[in-house]
Amino acid sequence: MGIFSASKPVEIERPVLDLSGEALAAALRVMVAGSEDHGGVERYVDAVKLKSRLFEQALADGAGDMELETFKGLCTFMATVRRRVGAWLTEETFIEIREGLVDLFDDSEAVDARVSAFCERFPTDKQHRWVRDLSAEFLHNADPERFPLMTRWVWDAQANSGVLREIWHGDDVDHMRIEVGDGYGTFLMLREELSQYLSDNGFFRDVLQYADILCAQIYAQYICEQGGSYLRTDFSAPEDPMQHTRRLLGLDGVRAGSGKTRLKTVDGEAFVLDENEAPEQLM
Repeated sequence: MGIFSASKPVEIERPVLDLSGEALAAALRVMVAGSEDHGGVERYVDAVKLKSRLFEQALADGAGDMELETFKGLCTFMATVRRRVGAWLTEETFIEIREGLVDLFDDSEAVDARVSAFCERFPTDKQHRWVRDLSAEFLHNADPERFPLMTRWVWDAQANSGVLREIWHGDDVDHMRIEVGDGYGTFLMLREELSQYLSDNGFFRDVLQYADILCAQIYAQYICEQGGSYLRTDFSAPEDPMQHTRRLLGLDGVRAGSGKTRLKTVDGEAFVLDENEAPEQLM
């Protein structure tokens, strides 16, 4: 049985995105130059691919059979989830998450409807904004070709923040509201625009992965320059220009040689991956 059930055609609204070529060019330069000390940007591509394979393997028999320990392991690769999910990492509370994931991968409903239904299973307070990221990460990592990265840091229409704002074309973007929703169609259009830009600049293979890395680089720059109250709890001062980029992509989840992760369980202890399940260090 595959990850997704049979799907039906759904009309998708695709908004027009007015992106800044200058902002994209600057981010691309930093992405390429900054990754040189870590084996080049190709190494980041390989790491993103490996992360996706971990999700695919975990969901090979469907979300309904996922065990809590497997879910914990996957949480280590979702930076905006792992610091807040601790209260849900018990056998009793995980039942709700697992049932939600089953419905999330049911293609009989539109993507936006599934994401909304998943989020409605949880409280709607600020402490549970990570739930949207959880659904977005699972969809994207399980099938990156069908589902672009749809996390809040890519675009959050209510907060008017994310990658989209950082590359929006305009004279006073910081003081304007971008009237673009954060539904599935917006993220599809953003990825198409970024993929075309990358292709125009000589990136012809692994464009989906490069698009993810470019997004992370764009928002990492925002964190470095401005930050925000909720970001500062997750992101400390960077030791190198790509630290935030790796963290946004979840590539810093497992500490080399120990299996110890950045995921904190409900009692505050660091979760440790079983040595048979721990992947080779992503970065």
